[in-house]
Amino acid sequence: MRALRVLALLLALCAPAFAVNPDEMLADPALEARARGISAELRCLVCQNQSIDDSDADLARDLRIIVRERLTAGDSDEEVMDYVVDRYGEFVLLRPVFAAHTLILWIAAPLILIAGLTYIGLSARRRQPQVSPELSPEEQAALDELQSGYVQDAGSKSSGRNETP
Repeated sequence: MRALRVLALLLALCAPAFAVNPDEMLADPALEARARGISAELRCLVCQNQSIDDSDADLARDLRIIVRERLTAGDSDEEVMDYVVDRYGEFVLLRPVFAAHTLILWIAAPLILIAGLTYIGLSARRRQPQVSPELSPEEQAALDELQSGYVQDAGSKSSGRNETP
């Protein structure tokens, strides 16, 4: 029974590997490798954070079939990617292209990080207490008196706790 549980767990962990069905695979290993490479770069429009190669969704299966059909028709990898992007939009790409209209995607995160670090640094600088260089003799005497009184009070309180009435 334990071995069956372990086997079920291993199969569950390997589930993304089973996303590409055997009936989808191409007979030519070179074309299949190209198809897998392209599929790894395309987003499943249903799952959104998985590639179509890892997704079990019906739309991902359709996209995998389209990729393989285009490759068997003789298209290059770029032509297949262009075909899919033309048909489904740039959102289908797991890595957005670097262009003027996607510049905000590439620049926003580093700018927000820099702004946050700057804010934290300025806040920390403002919160540092202003320490006077030296205490006057009267201030030092008062501080010493307070500290010695605190140490004596703490000592008497701790010894009082241990005594039984």
